[in-house]
Amino acid sequence: MIQVATIDGPRADGCRLIGRIPVRNIWLLFLYAHNLARFHGQYAVAAEESPDFPSLIARILCYAVDRRLRRNLSRGYLQKQAVLTRVRGRIDILDTFAGDLLNKGMISCRFEEFTFDTPRNRLVRAALDALATRLPDWTLAHECRCLAGDLGRQGVGGLKPSRAELSLDRIGRHDAEDLLMVTLARLVFDLVLPTEESGEHAVTRVDKDVALVRHLFEKAIGNFYAAELPHLGWKVYQGKSLKWQIDSETPGIAAVMPGMISDIILEHAAHGQRLIIDTKFTSVFGSSQHRAAVLKSGYIYQLYAYLRSQERVDDSLSLGASGVFIHPSVGDDLDETVRIQGHDIRFATVDLTQPASVILGRLRALVPQA
Repeated sequence: MIQVATIDGPRADGCRLIGRIPVRNIWLLFLYAHNLARFHGQYAVAAEESPDFPSLIARILCYAVDRRLRRNLSRGYLQKQAVLTRVRGRIDILDTFAGDLLNKGMISCRFEEFTFDTPRNRLVRAALDALATRLPDWTLAHECRCLAGDLGRQGVGGLKPSRAELSLDRIGRHDAEDLLMVTLARLVFDLVLPTEESGEHAVTRVDKDVALVRHLFEKAIGNFYAAELPHLGWKVYQGKSLKWQIDSETPGIAAVMPGMISDIILEHAAHGQRLIIDTKFTSVFGSSQHRAAVLKSGYIYQLYAYLRSQERVDDSLSLGASGVFIHPSVGDDLDETVRIQGHDIRFATVDLTQPASVILGRLRALVPQA
């Protein structure tokens, strides 16, 4: 069983744990979950010093912001209109003549002005301000507050931008340095600091921690394969809908018939292989009346349905497709396969206590000839 709720101290080897998972591996999952694998190996010291996930995000965000401040923040353009004594940008002829500005030695102009007050920089400042009021570590909270002040002195406003504003602020290749900083800032509001608005359900600290790591694990697996396999001839599909092969139906069945959405599908046409992968952030075992540990039958039914329901004579890959369940584990190892009606179904665990190289090697080994 995976446990992430209890914050533990360092292990004997000096590695800090979040629950029973080394914090460096939480950082690894985060990087792959958000397509930031290029930063793997960086900020290792900051990651190791973090006792929990919010502190991890805060420390790395502080490092990233400080680095951007030292190398100059990215700037944007602000559209402005003003009455000036000289031409700047484009002349607004209508306003100029309507106000008889030429006789006053003035002219109305529309122009663009460099500014640091961009949506992405405002998001980062708002994230730092939010973290400063929530972190139990006074020193780290003070660092967040100081960096937020530094951004303010650069002209960055403290109001969090709207989603519409952020959607218009595209991060291009020349702004790659901002990618990590903005991703961390988004995570502060999306996961680390969930809304405090009243609702029907109360979320405990345990629920929050489990939800955070579950999200990272499930996204990280798909993005890892999307980054690693295409150059080897594999096609990677994430969140692909699978359709039932319906022969006939009554008028109202479409409204109530459940759909099927796979986590990951891997296809290699040259090798004639298709893998349907399902990630589960739970223990691979359940229990029964007669056995203390038994594979969960519901998962087998699910993957069996995914495989058998897609069989078509005109789709050769569907006839021999395989299914793989990937579960996290803490200190345990399982890799077993059963063949049912021409389809292999594999159950495998990934030990999150192992070094990053072992974890990534395990994921590679689960794909034939990867």
